[in-house]
Amino acid sequence: MKRVLITAGASGIGFAMGQAFEASGYDVWVIDVNAVALESCPKTWTTRVVDAANEAQMRVFFDEIANAGGIAVVCANAGIAGPTAQIEDVAWDDWKNCVDITLGAAFLTAKFAARLMKAAGAGTIVLTSSTAGVFGYPNRAPYSAAKWGVIGLMKTLAMELGPFGIRANAICPGAVEGPRMESVLQREAAAKDMTRDAVYDGYASGTSMRTFVSAHDVANMAVFLASVGAARVSGQVISVDGHTENPDPKA
Repeated sequence: MKRVLITAGASGIGFAMGQAFEASGYDVWVIDVNAVALESCPKTWTTRVVDAANEAQMRVFFDEIANAGGIAVVCANAGIAGPTAQIEDVAWDDWKNCVDITLGAAFLTAKFAARLMKAAGAGTIVLTSSTAGVFGYPNRAPYSAAKWGVIGLMKTLAMELGPFGIRANAICPGAVEGPRMESVLQREAAAKDMTRDAVYDGYASGTSMRTFVSAHDVANMAVFLASVGAARVSGQVISVDGHTENPDPKA
């Protein structure tokens, strides 16, 4: 049985990824900083309270994975939304926190996964970016910068690790239905003096399909990227967003 590791896998996109990979026959390992949320994960999953942006904790955790037999797929999914504010109003600490967690966790996950995958001569790394990492995102400078950074990291991983049989790709979700996006809608409505519904409609109207996406839409793409069907797909930025072509994306 192949093993998959999903960071921030106790809720949202990460949780949907766990479900999708398990349905595809994977042994699912999930880490998250939310111990309460981890308790709600299926008992068939291996769960640990680990901060994916903490190097010491990640080193210890990956030692455990190595002792269990290694890892076939890693989904670097951890990240935070960061502040909603005009650039001149973004606090330095808020900037650093968003970038450290969103980009830093992806870096650490890839760093430790690469060592195990190189030894195995194979592996797949799927990083969660955002359409904000393809376009830009007004009032969300730290988040957009971090998600652009995730794509740059992925491109480098694909080149560095390809000779060792390891593939790396990034998924860019659009607006994903769920509590996290609801929080973003509420904050953006307050920042722009708009209603929540008006902000929601703005996000949906920015896509050709006029729709948000679900966490399961994103999870299905992660499973595909880990599959034999994607055996020669690497270094790619793949949006799951209902088709956003907009210099002011809603993701």
